[in-house]
Amino acid sequence: MSEQQTAVNSHHHHDHDHEHGCNVPKFNTRDYLVREDIMHKAKELADLIFTSEEVQQYRRAEKQIQGNDRVQSLIALIKKKQKEVVAFETTFKNEQMVKKIEGEMETLQDELDGIPIVSEFQQSQSDINYLLQLVISIVRDTVSEKINVEDATVEAPAECD
Repeated sequence: MSEQQTAVNSHHHHDHDHEHGCNVPKFNTRDYLVREDIMHKAKELADLIFTSEEVQQYRRAEKQIQGNDRVQSLIALIKKKQKEVVAFETTFKNEQMVKKIEGEMETLQDELDGIPIVSEFQQSQSDINYLLQLVISIVRDTVSEKINVEDATVEAPAECD
């Protein structure tokens, strides 16, 4: 009887693996199962967004930041101080030095944030994020609205109970 149970269990176990095995490739190739026309439109939309004023402003600001020696030296200094903070926190366990360096970093960050091109760059990043969130919201809300309209006809009788 125990041999029979083992055979049943292993058979069940095999079925389970087989079912799981079939689902896994579907999950892994999910990206390839999206309709080609949807993917094409998404890429068209991405290209369109790339030509937007928000993205163009970002690219101009990014170039100016890369070419600005003061901005680059401040960024390098802040990164160096960040490494120092980690060293004084973990290796040397010196809280006093950590606070001192953090204060220096704050001063450098304030100076960096006070440079007009940096705030312009940060604003352009924010604008792009807003634009992308807006596009995602419009797509999501439009699809959701259509689903709810269709569901409403199906769900209406059930709500009467």
